Amino acid sequence: MIRVVLFDLDDTLFAHRAAVRDGIAAHVARELGTVDAAALQDRWDDLEEHHYHRYLTGELSYLGQRHWRARDFMRPLGVEFADDAAAEEWFETYLVEYRRAWTLYPDTIPCLDALGGTGVRIGMITNGELGFQLAKLDAMGLTDRIEQVVTSGEFGYAKPDPRIFLHACEAFGVAPSDAAYVGDRLQTDAIGAADAGLTGVWLNRSGVTSPEDDAAVAASGVAVIRTLAELPALLALWPTSRSSSD
Repeated sequence: MIRVVLFDLDDTLFAHRAAVRDGIAAHVARELGTVDAAALQDRWDDLEEHHYHRYLTGELSYLGQRHWRARDFMRPLGVEFADDAAAEEWFETYLVEYRRAWTLYPDTIPCLDALGGTGVRIGMITNGELGFQLAKLDAMGLTDRIEQVVTSGEFGYAKPDPRIFLHACEAFGVAPSDAAYVGDRLQTDAIGAADAGLTGVWLNRSGVTSPEDDAAVAASGVAVIRTLAELPALLALWPTSRSSSD
């Protein structure tokens, strides 16, 4: 039986990508009113993926990845920051707009309520800094709903390293086979969890897959859902469906 459900935060419960895109558009419009801010959203997305990965692998500090993102974004627009302090000031101003755009997905609270009503315990594993992620939970009213929060910044290992999944299971006092992990990234979240012995669930809101994705899902045995509304029923059936295929 699944006794614990662990969630990713960004782009699983919390609409991070939408807030990032809205935040950078508002920030650029205010700082550089003549620039088409909407046309730059994809580049900001790409820079976050690139430099945040450098932070997760230890190549950059948490503040360092911020500064690189700011520099690489503004340089083609003719802006050079004199030093790290100037880059950080620019990034902090962007964060004001990012925070204004924070929102949960509409299926988040109903899903958590449904799981809580069955007695399932709820936790979180997120690649990020503890303080920043806790601020999101507080602002979105999720703090009291999440029993344990494990972050890569505090623990020292990031998803998909199996140690962070196993650490979360130990914090709950359950075996990995008694826990499920739900996240929006196939390899980092669902397959990473499955490789650690948990039930991996890929939340693929877009429904778009590649042949490589389909092959990875089939090989790993992870479950795929399009919305969190599907999760409670999936987990209720999971022990039966899993045992029938063994």
